Amino acid sequence: MICSEPIFPPFVVVVLLVSACLSTAVSSTKTLIESEPPPANQTFRTGRELDKFRRIRSYLRKINKPAVKTIKSPYGDVIDCVLSHHQPAFDHPRLKGHKPLEPPKRPTGNYSFDSIKETFHSWIDTGELCPEGSIPIRRTTEEDVLRASSIGRFGKKLARGVRRDTMSSDHEHAVAFVNGDQYYGAKASINVWAPLVRDEYEFSLSQLWVISGSFGNDLNTIEAGWQVSPELYGDNNPRFFTYWTTDAYQATGCYNLLCSGFVQINNKIAIGAAISPRSSYRAKQFDIGIMIWKDPKHGHWWLEFGSGLLVGYWPSFLFSHLQNHASMVQFGGEIVNSRSMGYHTSTQMGSGHFADEGFEKASYFRNLQVVDWDNNLIPLSNLHLLADHPDCYDIKAGKNAVWGNYFYYGGPGRNSKCP
Repeated sequence: MICSEPIFPPFVVVVLLVSACLSTAVSSTKTLIESEPPPANQTFRTGRELDKFRRIRSYLRKINKPAVKTIKSPYGDVIDCVLSHHQPAFDHPRLKGHKPLEPPKRPTGNYSFDSIKETFHSWIDTGELCPEGSIPIRRTTEEDVLRASSIGRFGKKLARGVRRDTMSSDHEHAVAFVNGDQYYGAKASINVWAPLVRDEYEFSLSQLWVISGSFGNDLNTIEAGWQVSPELYGDNNPRFFTYWTTDAYQATGCYNLLCSGFVQINNKIAIGAAISPRSSYRAKQFDIGIMIWKDPKHGHWWLEFGSGLLVGYWPSFLFSHLQNHASMVQFGGEIVNSRSMGYHTSTQMGSGHFADEGFEKASYFRNLQVVDWDNNLIPLSNLHLLADHPDCYDIKAGKNAVWGNYFYYGGPGRNSKCP
């Protein structure tokens, strides 16, 4: 579908704010009356809980690295400035003793900046920056880990994080994708909203996926975008995030910097940080640029945020199939439908409005491109669309001279046609 009306590019303001509060643990002591001993299972239950907290604190000591400076964001998060070579990535046996690599050559092509001015607020706007040679890391708290189903699952997606078929009952998608070729990266601009997430264990995200392997247990993906996840972050703010896996979300990979893998080089970007301002219905639109591409020289997969801010890279040895190239690229939205109330969730995707509503109402991806074998950004060909529950969340694509390939997507979830 070719858009018949001109679409004016929005003003884009990218703001990284870091958010989720540290809370103080309060302990209370109960005096037991000798004549009334506790139930037989009380001691066992207390011991089990103590063991759980010991394991959580051991995990926190491992993941929260020593800080050379600490910054409190307006959203309540604590940001630790960690020396680059002390970040979690360098716990990996193949990275021990290494230092972050120098930036690679960026892909050549049309970047479509649209004369957009970018500003950064919150802890960056106040002048509170991490020193050169360090990176900002959102501190993980006990409360963060306790919200997960287990310590082992903290910071990880459930299996089925990529659209495989239309039969998934819990993960629902509205995506555009290309396949049938060799892909060495992808790029898009995504406008940012704050969709309502109705259940603590649901999420709503908008991202791009770089995919290789089958859709079995050997699935490799690299992912980046924005998400609202009360379970992971403890609030309903949209946050910049990354993810990777090399075994279909089973044992490898994690969100952000919650395991050894992604190597961050930027001292201004806090992965897991809240994004503000957000787009508003029938008002100003704000979007973020995301580009992922494979460095032709070393083979690592690099991430760029906005117009030219290199965040870091995923070392190629993390992957099996993605050591070579991607076989599919997806763009779009995903939600989790837990049906916790016995019917379809009303968790929103994107803006919470259907694609037909268009600009200033529906959520969008614009300037979709992929990277070819020669490190060139090129327009998409053979773009496919899929909404696996179109009465709940849908998608509609177009193309014009300003936005190139684009699409609108999203929806409210539960409604009269989505019971």
